[in-house]
Amino acid sequence: MSQSGPPVDPLFLSFQLALAGRYSIDREIGRGGMGIVYLAREVHLDRPVAIKLLPPERASDPALRERFLREARLAAKLSHPNIIPIHAVDDVAGFVFYVMAYIDGETLAQRVRTRGPLPSSEGTRVLREAAWALAHAHAQGLVHRDVKPDNILLESTSGRVLVADFGIAAAAGDAGGDGVSGTPEFMSPEQALGKEVDARSDLYGLGVTAFYMLSGRLPFEGKTPTEVLAKQVTEAAPPLGSLDLPLPRKVALLVDRCLAKDPELRPASADALAEQLGVALEQRRELPAALRAFVKSSGRLDGGGTLVYMGWLVLPGIALASYFYGFAAGIAALGLGLTVGPFAYFVKAARRMELLGFAHSDLEPAFKAAIDQAREEHAAEHGLRPSRVELLARTVARVSWPITVLSGAGTLLAWFFLKPGDFATAALLQFLFRVLILSTQVLVPSSALYLLLLERRRDVATDLWAKIWTGRIGRLAFAVGRKMLGNRVLGSAMTHRATELSLGMAAENLYGGLPKEMRNALGDLPGLLRRLQGDAQMLRKRHDDLQEVLAEVGDAGSSDAYDDLRADRDAVHAKLGDAVGALETIRLSLLRLHAGSGTVEGLTTHIGLAVEVSAEVERMLAAQEEVERGLSFPRETATTPV
Repeated sequence: MSQSGPPVDPLFLSFQLALAGRYSIDREIGRGGMGIVYLAREVHLDRPVAIKLLPPERASDPALRERFLREARLAAKLSHPNIIPIHAVDDVAGFVFYVMAYIDGETLAQRVRTRGPLPSSEGTRVLREAAWALAHAHAQGLVHRDVKPDNILLESTSGRVLVADFGIAAAAGDAGGDGVSGTPEFMSPEQALGKEVDARSDLYGLGVTAFYMLSGRLPFEGKTPTEVLAKQVTEAAPPLGSLDLPLPRKVALLVDRCLAKDPELRPASADALAEQLGVALEQRRELPAALRAFVKSSGRLDGGGTLVYMGWLVLPGIALASYFYGFAAGIAALGLGLTVGPFAYFVKAARRMELLGFAHSDLEPAFKAAIDQAREEHAAEHGLRPSRVELLARTVARVSWPITVLSGAGTLLAWFFLKPGDFATAALLQFLFRVLILSTQVLVPSSALYLLLLERRRDVATDLWAKIWTGRIGRLAFAVGRKMLGNRVLGSAMTHRATELSLGMAAENLYGGLPKEMRNALGDLPGLLRRLQGDAQMLRKRHDDLQEVLAEVGDAGSSDAYDDLRADRDAVHAKLGDAVGALETIRLSLLRLHAGSGTVEGLTTHIGLAVEVSAEVERMLAAQEEVERGLSFPRETATTPV
């Protein structure tokens, strides 16, 4: 009687026999070009491990075997939370293998294949942790040479990212095509050409990995490895931002920089890349609850209170004014109702935010964070690009709007200034009125349809309130609310605030607490503080803009122009430090005045130096803008549909 069952792998049996007493192999859990991975238990420590075996046909080559063992032993010296630790490297009975910690989870490749691309915040975190791992290996002089999603694991319990196989793929002779070691789809151009590779080659592989992780597709594909390698060398990767993904612009630009053909144009190091990704994550951190509530509700006039105000105060007031004092009085009542009441609400809301320790300068980043979050959510559901119906509705609305305005104005002018009994006037009025009615009938539904479709991609209401609060109306409301509070020194909710804003607010509060005589002797110190804050913010924005230009220029810019831009960026960074340092010095001098250990004369000296810093900032920015107008770069600008 014969028994049937699954075929037994002879390699499994012979390998287990060689490891008997040390490791108990459970099953095969992976197989690739460079080896076979088994799940096993280490007998003495009774712990699960993963064993990667070099294929016997490759282990039979003495030179390849020695290189594999050497690279694996170097990798075993790495100790980092985001690198899978290697416990042992050995050569037993002709079997060449290494033993590493078993990670309960899945590879990044499996994650994308089964559940699609990662959300931007999670993908940015994964990318940063992988960059940390590479940075540690590079610091030890070890280059990975095969960065790809299959070599990045995601731990199931914690989500921690762990990178595997440092330097081992190349040592194992894992040929991707034409005898070049590596994986063609993730190989840097210099590696594809067989040139010497360094840490920047790993950044290219990480860029391809990020592209795949965030979009679900590869930047370069082909029918054969040779075709893919040719594209890696000759073709530019499509910008990640062009794929209509709900992704922060800074993250997309960092990935694009990693994919630069010239290694010099990639990030300076894995550490630098991780730092920039950290900045992108930090900018998206959660804002204080009071700011979130202000942006979503308490800073808006769109609730039930507005309906009560309009229905019970404004409309009856208009009716009564019109009845007793005539049409003009009704118009005046309407104007007052639409201005005085709302502005009083704005002042009350601003005063409450001041009492909680927030300033007008806190509103812009709060609204921006809310708009960015809504943009990502809407893009995930409906995409970033307008549909054809939306574009058509927008075009019709744009065409019909001026026709409606002109025909309406023409009708009014003809009615008031032409002879009403004249035949020509009557015909003109009839024509203009018909055009007005027709254009209105087109304008109203097309505008409504456009706004409805636009709301699917953008938070239109938040955009509107952001313009109101960050503009003149919002500044005036906060100024009036501040006056109502007098000279009270308020607390500062500084955890979310840029350094220059925190320093400026603290210095203003300290200035407000000084005796009147001292304040008079210091002149317009609050104005200088606000100017320094503005200078620092402009420098910070300028630094980010230059960083983006450097990322986008890539291979298209000449090396001299690229170096000039990089020098401008570094100069702006240094001057930002000067502006923030001037604010810090003034704040400390004010603290000394309060403590009785400082003098007005000493503070006046620091004020003079701060004025010079502000003037230098203005000259620098003006000079850079003048130079930039003479340069031309193929920069893709982000446009927002209107």
